[in-house]
Amino acid sequence: MLLSIITINYNNASGLRKTIDSIVNQVFKNFQYIIIDGGSTDTSIEVIREYETKIDYWISEPDNGIYNAMNKGLVKAIGEYILVVNSGDHLLNNDVLNTVFKTPSLKDIVYGDILWNDNGNHYTQVFPDELTFNFFRTNSLGHQATFVRKRVHDVVGLYDENYKIVSDWKFLILAICKYDIPYCHIPLVIAECGRDGISCMPENLDKIAIDRNDILQKSFPAYVPDYRQMDNLEEHLHRLRRNFAISIQRTIKSLFTKKH
Repeated sequence: MLLSIITINYNNASGLRKTIDSIVNQVFKNFQYIIIDGGSTDTSIEVIREYETKIDYWISEPDNGIYNAMNKGLVKAIGEYILVVNSGDHLLNNDVLNTVFKTPSLKDIVYGDILWNDNGNHYTQVFPDELTFNFFRTNSLGHQATFVRKRVHDVVGLYDENYKIVSDWKFLILAICKYDIPYCHIPLVIAECGRDGISCMPENLDKIAIDRNDILQKSFPAYVPDYRQMDNLEEHLHRLRRNFAISIQRTIKSLFTKKH
């Protein structure tokens, strides 16, 4: 089994159906499909049962949050690679997995790009070929487009259930920046995702920033003062540029006024 795909769901029957359809109709068939439902009270279980012959493992029971559910899926995964596509998100087309696994020399972390759907407005997020610590300070990869070799979890661990929003970010920054896990970028849109997820909600941005800072302080304490100093210098440079631009505009306006 080359790939394990994990979908977590809670009371999102319509989104779940779209997700399942995009997975079970893939041309590529060498995967295990796992659904972890959090004890839904809508029609999600009926949807799962419709596709039951194409699902290798599923369970519906209360959980302790997104990462607890994802970890339940990881424990059941037997594939060489893991991909998490949660309900509401979907693989872009039926040939996506086939294209990914035809790519030569895949690394331990393989990531593609994401098509975002923001209330009908679509735009593509293209991730960089080179991942740096500075990138992860304010960004992350999309887990819906990131294939992780299962053995990477043996090094980094499961998702940290102490954090409710940023544990996939924590996993990736540790994997790339602390454990130097090999990675590669495939210039291919893997999945379409909505902007209604918990990490996209404006009311959660402050919490995300606090939790990320907490993780940085604990995992990369020597880096934090240097980057704060760099941020201050960049902010100061931005102010100087802005003031210089305003000064030039005023000078030009003054010269123009004198001539007329």
